[in-house]
Amino acid sequence: METTGPTLLGIDVLWVATLLSAVATFMVLVALYAIMTVRDPMARRVKALNDRREQLKAGITASTSKRRAKLNARSETTDKMRSLLASLKVLQDEQLKAAQIKLMQAGIRSKDAAIAVIFGRLMLPIIFGLGAVILIYVVQFWPDWSPFKKFGVTAAALIGSYKAPDIYLKNKITKRSNAIRKGLPDALDLLVICAEAGLTVDAAFGRVAKELGKGYPELGDEFMLTSIELGFLTERRQAFENLATRVALDAVRGVVTTMIQTEKYGTPLASALRVLSAEFRNERMMRAEEKAARLPAIMTVPLICFILPVLFIVILGPAACSIADNFK
Repeated sequence: METTGPTLLGIDVLWVATLLSAVATFMVLVALYAIMTVRDPMARRVKALNDRREQLKAGITASTSKRRAKLNARSETTDKMRSLLASLKVLQDEQLKAAQIKLMQAGIRSKDAAIAVIFGRLMLPIIFGLGAVILIYVVQFWPDWSPFKKFGVTAAALIGSYKAPDIYLKNKITKRSNAIRKGLPDALDLLVICAEAGLTVDAAFGRVAKELGKGYPELGDEFMLTSIELGFLTERRQAFENLATRVALDAVRGVVTTMIQTEKYGTPLASALRVLSAEFRNERMMRAEEKAARLPAIMTVPLICFILPVLFIVILGPAACSIADNFK
């Protein structure tokens, strides 16, 4: 096919522009169709609720039996893992307690999950390490690899599979702690308002949990659990210490220390929480400023790799096409 217009890498620029214009026109038409055919979401929501109501009426007995059978199967599996770990003498009380604390900080309330974590630390290296040894040394799936590379891959499979449960829990703890840190200043402001309004501490925690449950569900969950513990535990100090244990944040530990001191010495709660809230807001602002200060250095690599080449093509492309046509 002969080209009469400018070319770029042997491709007619006018043909490419026509194709891109056609794609853009099609996308505009699709957007207009999506805008003009907006459906009422409430009708679908009402229909879904009605269907769910009918399903519950028809199968509530079956669902209860299935749930009970699932719980029994889960407990049996946990008992088998516990008995295996106990027979191998690798199940220690300190290790189990540390795993339970990490699971609580990650937002996992089940005590059986600690057994699963310890069982995973034991079995995953055996499965993946043995699989790597069979593939590399027995089957010789990669015969061209050097001995050092084979040893490195096998060691990486063993160490990575052993650390996989801890890495997963650490990531969940970090994400949950960051989510709680974002909503902590607002929660303290609401606690100050509730304390000045005359509410008790457990009622204030419950109210804050209800108000912040939608915006910050992790923080609302922890505050609601603390409110429940304040209502039935014999020592209120234990409820605050449980909150500090479940959340891996120094800020929460500071709040817990303040609450314990106010309970013990009778100091004004509202003034102490107001000071903590101001400190946490300043800390959040400083963290945001730090991220903004790092942004130019972080944007340097995408700017060089992605933005500048496109800019050079747009500016120098027509000139290159004209020069190529003149040389022809």
